[in-house]
Amino acid sequence: MTESSEWLIYRGAGEPHDGLDRLPAPPPWRDFASRDTAGAGADGSEDRRLGAHRHLAELHRPGAEELEMINAALYLRRPLLVTGSPGAGKSTLAHSVAYELGLGNVLRWPIVSRSTLQDGLYHYDAIARLQDVQIAAPGADPAAPGAPGSVEGIGSYIRLGPLGTALLPSDTPRVLLIDELDKSDIDLPNDLLNVLEEGEFAIPELERVADRLPGGEAEVLTADGSKARVRDGRVRCRAFPFVVLTSNGERDFPAPLMRRCIHLELGRPDHKRLATFVRAHLGDEAARAGDDLITHFLERSRSELVAADQLLNAIYLTDAAAPPSRDRLADLLIQRLDRPR
Repeated sequence: MTESSEWLIYRGAGEPHDGLDRLPAPPPWRDFASRDTAGAGADGSEDRRLGAHRHLAELHRPGAEELEMINAALYLRRPLLVTGSPGAGKSTLAHSVAYELGLGNVLRWPIVSRSTLQDGLYHYDAIARLQDVQIAAPGADPAAPGAPGSVEGIGSYIRLGPLGTALLPSDTPRVLLIDELDKSDIDLPNDLLNVLEEGEFAIPELERVADRLPGGEAEVLTADGSKARVRDGRVRCRAFPFVVLTSNGERDFPAPLMRRCIHLELGRPDHKRLATFVRAHLGDEAARAGDDLITHFLERSRSELVAADQLLNAIYLTDAAAPPSRDRLADLLIQRLDRPR
């Protein structure tokens, strides 16, 4: 094997070898093994991100306008709509506020084209409830307290979504990140208006049986894996959550939503912010070694759409594998996301 190909694990030679032993540890954001020792995350993804986000929150230093708009949203109890290019620090902002103010883990609702308001509020698993009734012991009374499918146990089949969990009554607000709202269909921004304005919503499945529940309350599951009690089938917040809506600017939002939000536009990240971003994920040494790649990334970002996570990939790989064609490989990894016309 030549010196120029020493970094290659797969050589394409059609000959088995034990080169996999030379593969370094994965980048922190792709370390799936951390699930085994991390905290309680439903699929481990939040656990893998938590350490990096906490470090980013510690290092995050907002500009004057960003600071003013964040505090305006806190004072006015209004959602903060944050727009800007990928890697500008939109989601980091939410984690920074949660960390500094001691508001717990951020509830995250990633938006896709199929997302609906119902996804954010709650999910009722009627099929599971029916199945539990069907597999109960023959002759058992399904209406008996504690029986599968009984009214008292209906809360076991309801899980609040991120928005629903954020609206649970508490003395201090939760932080909710509604990520990439511009990827939603045309209806979701309008559908959010009433819930964000009123700070409450109904769960019809619980409302219908509230008079048959002990104290009118049902215990339901939450988006972050805990349990909460819902009274009279309605979730009503006491402290309005700090809601961060992010957008990459791929679409305009309706005026009624804009009127109810505090709008913050983040510009392109500068060298200092990108260096902080790299340092939080990969450490000081990698940030210093990748300083030239950060500079090159910023130069390209003036005329091309590129994302900060591509920069992370390039710095990690060129540092961990030390390929001879470092700059060429970095350019291949940082591919423009918009197609030239």
